Amino acid sequence: MADRPHFSGPPLASPRLAVEATAAGGGRAAAAHSPSRHGWMSSRAISRAFVAFFEERGHHRVASSPLVPINDPTVLLTTAGMQQMTPYFLGLESPPAIRMCSVQKCFRTVDIEEVGDESHNTFFFMLGNFSVGDYFKSESLRWSWEFLTQTMGLPEDRLFPTIHPDDEESLRVWRDEIGVPAQRVVGLSDNWWGPVGDSGPNGPDSEIYFDLGPGFDDGSGTGVGDNPRYLEVWNNVFMQFLQSPDGGRTPLPKQHVDTGMGLERLAMVMQGARSLYDTDLYQPIIQRAAELTGHTYGANPEIDRALRIIADHTRGGTFLISDGVLPGNEGRGYVLRRILRRAIRAGRRAGIDRPFLAEMATIVIDAFGEDYPNLVQRRRQIDRVLTHEEESFGRTLNDGIGRFQILAEGLRERDETVVPGAEVFRLYDTFGFPYDLTVELAREQGFTVDEPGFIQAMEAQRTASRAGGMFKDVARSRADLYVQLAAGRATDFLGYDPERTSVTATVLGMASPVGTVEVAEAGQAIELILDRTPFYAESGGQVGDTGEVRTEDGVVRIDETVRPAADITVHRGVVTEGFIRTGDEALATIDADRRQAIRRNHTATHLLHRALRVVLGEETHQAGSLVAPDRLRFDFTSVEGVHPEQVRRVADIANTQVIADTVVETDVTSYDDAVARGAMALFGEKYGDVVRMVGVGDFSRELCGGTHVSRTGEIGPIVITSEASVASGVRRIEALTGSAALARIAEQQQLVDGLARDLRATRDTLPESVSALRDRTRELEREITRLRGELAGSQVDTLLDQAEPIGSTGARLVATRLVTAEKAGLRQIGDRLRDRLGSGVVILGTVIDGTPSLLAMVTTDLVANGVRAGDIIRQAVPLMDGRGGGRPDLAEAGGRNAAGLDDAIGAARAAAIAMGADRG
Repeated sequence: MADRPHFSGPPLASPRLAVEATAAGGGRAAAAHSPSRHGWMSSRAISRAFVAFFEERGHHRVASSPLVPINDPTVLLTTAGMQQMTPYFLGLESPPAIRMCSVQKCFRTVDIEEVGDESHNTFFFMLGNFSVGDYFKSESLRWSWEFLTQTMGLPEDRLFPTIHPDDEESLRVWRDEIGVPAQRVVGLSDNWWGPVGDSGPNGPDSEIYFDLGPGFDDGSGTGVGDNPRYLEVWNNVFMQFLQSPDGGRTPLPKQHVDTGMGLERLAMVMQGARSLYDTDLYQPIIQRAAELTGHTYGANPEIDRALRIIADHTRGGTFLISDGVLPGNEGRGYVLRRILRRAIRAGRRAGIDRPFLAEMATIVIDAFGEDYPNLVQRRRQIDRVLTHEEESFGRTLNDGIGRFQILAEGLRERDETVVPGAEVFRLYDTFGFPYDLTVELAREQGFTVDEPGFIQAMEAQRTASRAGGMFKDVARSRADLYVQLAAGRATDFLGYDPERTSVTATVLGMASPVGTVEVAEAGQAIELILDRTPFYAESGGQVGDTGEVRTEDGVVRIDETVRPAADITVHRGVVTEGFIRTGDEALATIDADRRQAIRRNHTATHLLHRALRVVLGEETHQAGSLVAPDRLRFDFTSVEGVHPEQVRRVADIANTQVIADTVVETDVTSYDDAVARGAMALFGEKYGDVVRMVGVGDFSRELCGGTHVSRTGEIGPIVITSEASVASGVRRIEALTGSAALARIAEQQQLVDGLARDLRATRDTLPESVSALRDRTRELEREITRLRGELAGSQVDTLLDQAEPIGSTGARLVATRLVTAEKAGLRQIGDRLRDRLGSGVVILGTVIDGTPSLLAMVTTDLVANGVRAGDIIRQAVPLMDGRGGGRPDLAEAGGRNAAGLDDAIGAARAAAIAMGADRG
């Protein structure tokens, strides 16, 4: 079942809503079918009943993971409860218990375009129970049946178990232990889960379907599994095998269970709802949005679609922001921006003409905040981010639609039906208009979009960012290989001691880009796993160490260090001399100078973090960082801009701590003790019961696993080199420390001294001299503008003498080539000519820096008679290998063939004469 989602998941989710919430669904049937003997049940009650059921059976309740996956760069967002269990199933980490249950918040992006109908959504809650090598099929299936039939009270004759046709064991459980007649157990060939990729854990699954009744039968299928009458409510996944890249399967040493069901689906069943959107998980949002539109939900299909988009996307967007995601143009940020913009457009199309996202978010926070405290804690940030995004996109939406309309008008005039990919990318890249909205607009107006052309334009921009090493982004996908190489042993990290830059170690295992190797020769790219190491693995924004691993027979240059699992460090590099063999004794040595530079920068980020909170307020939080040897980068949350004076204060506060030469202490303690002592825990990080706290006197305390200086005086000066916005609600400081900072200070000193010499000023009088130079430059620019105007006026008189009549109405035509230094001069002369002609057409061409430009202007009376500047330009642009367009009264074109300008002017002149004659 690798191509079909399965349900699983962590904590309590459903909102505190009354029974009437669904019944008030604007004409929607609150009892589309009779769900259970227990009657209507709220989603909150369902969640609590699920957790209580499995806690009674020895399961440890696990909190929901954030929507941003922890230490898993291979996945954009958390899509299932299974994700946080994967390290336990793979043996990479020890689980808190061998039996667990959860209600996990999930987000899937595959159906974004479909959201708006009655069945698709992006954000949902996944109920799940898990076994890590404990119980298996018998207990899992029996408990699923018991929960559905006894706890939920669903009638047995409306539940249909399904199995993989080869899974005889599950069939025996359903038939012999639970007592379901064999003919009611349906075999489905796609009841197989995983693996993700070419290799990994996988196995059969057993799904349970609920018969919604004849009213849901659309005739599209024959029965369970292919007809919407039968709704999949629960999936029991049995991980029995480990699949190798060649497709072979071997039994896992321990068998695991991953089960779960979507809360939205079970709520639909228990509440007798017609769709997911008629449950109490969506109706409060839909009903409030319907009030804002002035419509009733259920009365108009188009309005209903908009309301469902608003409900899903604002709910999902609110949760994404609460988990640290902010709108952006890439990755998770783009997903958030995309759904918010879809919601905004849906609102506008439904008639909501004022900001509304923050109001919708309030409903979500009030409904789910008790079970998900992040919503309440980040209420202010959610409100600010949503308001800012809606206000910003409101302008983008209007501008983008306007520009698309101009583009569409040109396509219609040329009888074209495909929007060029380059134009779509221009809308996206230059004007911020989302690709998916361009596609929607195009579809609504009968056009298609040149997607390959758009992708080509996008890829051309991203070429540089795609470069990477031979092992790029493979750590997570090869996790099982690293576990095998480590042979059950953890890598002992000994690098916190600044004096310990070399460690003797044993090579536990090696891998090339294609798999395990026993021996690596000179020139070969290799990954090493050692039993002990001084190399810090990339984590928490700090880059990994570099250096070398030397054995008696060879040397490996280490270029990168990563940690694919909690206790395994992988050293990546190239064998530069001799050869290296598994089992060798080795000397692992880091680049000590590089490490010291990294230590300075990492401690500096702590000082800057605290200084930012002092200056901007305690609500400012870290949103990302890069700690490299040559620089540091610190991202922080701030919807509002940061003034230069505030930046200066941040630098002053941080450097005050440097001058104080405060002792930097590390303390390994309990999480609760660290927080009680004022340590800051970074949002989204995963901490255990025992943590490492880094403190700078009484100034700063943070939970951090990175390497740091012993005293702040080792940092040297901290020089902030830039501060700017990098995304909506996120800003970035870049800074230098140590020798890099000293070099920057010397560079700035040299620059100031050089400017002072050039302006014949002293350092003290330099600001006044620069100000005087700026004023003088402005005066000269005004004088140049005046002289250009006089020159244009003199040229206009000459050109008017050359005007020729067109048509029989007294209109005149000026068509000529000019010499001008900039396009603005061409426009200025054109404006004066048009005004002096009174009635006529102006066609002017010029070549600037080897590039031809053409301008056409038509007076309003001729425009009214059908003479259009755009039509005139269109006749001319092929002759100069160009393109252009504009309004009926003004059009411009540029080209690549300067030699064709005179011919282009001639073609434009002929077109103008023909139009004038036709309408004269």
